[in-house]
Amino acid sequence: MLELPYTSNIHGNAVRWGKMGDGPPLVAVHGTPFSSQVWRRIVPHIMDRRTVYYFDLVGYGLSEMREGQDVSLGVQNKVLAALFDEWELTRPDVLAHDFGGATVLRAYYLDGLRYGSLTIFDAVALAPWGSPLVQHVRKHTTAFAEMPEYMHKAMLRAYLQTAAHIELSEEALEIYSAPWIGPVGQPAFYRQIAQMNQIYTDEVEPLYGPLDCPVSVLWGACDEWIPPEKGEALAQSLSGQACQLISEAGHLVQEDRPEAIVAAVLKQISDHGR
Repeated sequence: MLELPYTSNIHGNAVRWGKMGDGPPLVAVHGTPFSSQVWRRIVPHIMDRRTVYYFDLVGYGLSEMREGQDVSLGVQNKVLAALFDEWELTRPDVLAHDFGGATVLRAYYLDGLRYGSLTIFDAVALAPWGSPLVQHVRKHTTAFAEMPEYMHKAMLRAYLQTAAHIELSEEALEIYSAPWIGPVGQPAFYRQIAQMNQIYTDEVEPLYGPLDCPVSVLWGACDEWIPPEKGEALAQSLSGQACQLISEAGHLVQEDRPEAIVAAVLKQISDHGR
């Protein structure tokens, strides 16, 4: 497990974060409904070359969860920009997945953040998006938030499994389920789904174009949440290069093929002399 010993108050939210390693900075940004623990099998393999910063998005993981909280994509890029300031980072390498992809793209095009390189995979970036569960829950948020805990736990575990191509270990299911269970976690899970709104990618999608840094786009070839065709289109928009498909991997590449993510980051660093 990655440790998140630090807490920063950003826009009225307590944000938990940690860092490990030596060398130039690399920032890892997770997606939904996960936490920074998705990087636990990635960070140990790159921390000898990078100081890796990781954090839990607002409303996720160990970061603050509360009623009435804005946990939408509309706030996450602002939090990322504030963390860059706090960490005093200039053009760090960036690694992003799912909502983390949307967050770093919004921060680049809307907030002026700049990166040394970007490795992005299975990102929420191009409309339309949203799994069938997301679409259904958004219509019945209150009913889901108040369902008996045993039903919520069963549905949550089943939903998490659909993100992966291989069978998730009991350890992984426990890690990803834990923040979303109990009187605080369960409502928070449905709160973040209720606030999933395509307007936040629609707002930035027309701005997509080549970034002023090396970009690698990867995609799980078996992603059932966001089809690989989206990865191909995103790669063309951001870099004009092909998307790298990862065989035997679904949406949650960090569990299916963590070595592919490690290899992509190390190649990015090596190719560009960083």
